[in-house]
Amino acid sequence: MTRALVTGFGAYATETDNPSGLIAQRLDGQQIAGLDVAARVLPVDTELVHDVLAEAIESLQPAVVVLTGVAPGRTAPAVERVAVNVRDFPIPDTAQRVPIDEPVVDGGPAAYLSTLPVKAIVDGWRRAGLAGYVSNTAGTYLCNQVFYLARHLCRVPGARVGMVHLPVTPARSTASTPPLPSVPVEVLEHQVRLALSVSAEHQGDDLRIGGGAIS
Repeated sequence: MTRALVTGFGAYATETDNPSGLIAQRLDGQQIAGLDVAARVLPVDTELVHDVLAEAIESLQPAVVVLTGVAPGRTAPAVERVAVNVRDFPIPDTAQRVPIDEPVVDGGPAAYLSTLPVKAIVDGWRRAGLAGYVSNTAGTYLCNQVFYLARHLCRVPGARVGMVHLPVTPARSTASTPPLPSVPVEVLEHQVRLALSVSAEHQGDDLRIGGGAIS
């Protein structure tokens, strides 16, 4: 059976209830659309995360990689289009490191585009009655870093590799003033499952449907 890797992150800063790590744990060992899913909860540590992700990619040789992370303030899940070769952290990681204007990979390309069928995934969500969109920035924190690293490290021919950013869950939302936009974790899990299914089943080029933004 074809292998897939799903990643999420553990707790960091105010994100003590990180839905990405929880969803990754729930999906570990499941079979989805012909994919044998393995999951990793990645450390929110700019130095440690490379080796954890590299080991997972090397050992699994996945044909599909869906990286997930939480993005407080976003209103719905978003499939990221691009990862940039920049670490410019707005907050410290869990080891209190704050890289500023440093590359993810010395000498690496300026950016990598997602190889997931990003438009088809968004279309799949909408056909299921779920909100979602294409995002053109994965930020400059750990989510962008692991997205860039996964594209850089994954050498499986034709592999589909990309990032899905998730909103916070209702419990986290109500702890903020004003409350943040939120989506129940069960809905977010369903959308990650759909992202995996579409990535496994979509044939040929991505859909040519609107998904751009002015800013």
